[in-house]
Amino acid sequence: MLQRPGHMRFSSTLLRLLLKMAFMLLIVHGVLAAVGAQPVRQPQAYLPLVLGLNQRPTPAPTILPPTATPTAEPTPTPAPSADPVLVGAGDIASCSSSGDEATANLLDGIAGTVFTLGDNVYDSGTAAKFATCYDPSWGRHKARTRPAVGNHEYHVAGATGYFDYFGAAAGDRTQGYYSYNLGAWHIVVLNSTCAKVAGGCGAGSAQEQWLRRDLAAHPARCTLAYWHHPLFNSGHDGNSNGMMRPIWQTLYEAGADVVLTGHAHDYERFAPQDADGNRDMARGIREFVVGTGGAFFTGKGTTVPNSEVFQNHTFGVLKLTLHPTSYDWQFVPEAGKTFVDAGSADCH
Repeated sequence: MLQRPGHMRFSSTLLRLLLKMAFMLLIVHGVLAAVGAQPVRQPQAYLPLVLGLNQRPTPAPTILPPTATPTAEPTPTPAPSADPVLVGAGDIASCSSSGDEATANLLDGIAGTVFTLGDNVYDSGTAAKFATCYDPSWGRHKARTRPAVGNHEYHVAGATGYFDYFGAAAGDRTQGYYSYNLGAWHIVVLNSTCAKVAGGCGAGSAQEQWLRRDLAAHPARCTLAYWHHPLFNSGHDGNSNGMMRPIWQTLYEAGADVVLTGHAHDYERFAPQDADGNRDMARGIREFVVGTGGAFFTGKGTTVPNSEVFQNHTFGVLKLTLHPTSYDWQFVPEAGKTFVDAGSADCH
């Protein structure tokens, strides 16, 4: 049976159209492969391109899981100063006062070497008093304490309660004086209860001659000394009546910088002075009286020359930061009190 011409024309037209579509599909497949797209496996997926939609389908957006908010880096804690700290006071413990607990609490928060300036326990330095009145407060810092002896320790013959309690840290019990180094500083601890020291404290005495040898053997840029009785003091308890003047003179000649004392139950800071009390900003020694360890306060007498600060109402400790060529001082008051004193100075 013969096919009609119209039917033949339709079939050939359709065939040409299918061939064109196949050709176009091949081209599209090649383009997609060139750009790295995955080929679509179903032919109908190419129909939009064949029908003239020449833009590739927009892929669905990729949804990423939520990112945690970045945590800020903590601010590094400053490293503690490499320069040593010397901190303490004198006239400290009494079973009838809570002042020594208040100042011991301050020491709890201050690293460094602890000094004491004598009359460490009241009213006498017996073993029992050290055990029951001093040890529960300042005794918790015993391992880092370098003590000085006071007159109340000698209410017991030979100050045996003191020397037994502190042991080797107190030096030779027949002398009560010794020295040590702290950072770049040389520290000298002396015995100002001169009547109890063999030879006393005068020029040429065993203690003064030992001091000269010790200073010559340790020619440090910065030197500090401490003992109990002050050479200069405006407090009611008075001073050493000049007994320590030869010692001061020896320190002055060696270029010492600082002297710490107690005995007067107050805090007083002086300008640098020579042994005769003359102001000397070039070579003088600055004295701090720190009888504020917690026992009790005494009254004020006549203000002596070169006194710069005085108070007798706030227990506290003196904190000294010892730099290689200078020092900072800070009086740290007991909790609840506001008296402060701070500053800095260069060594000679």
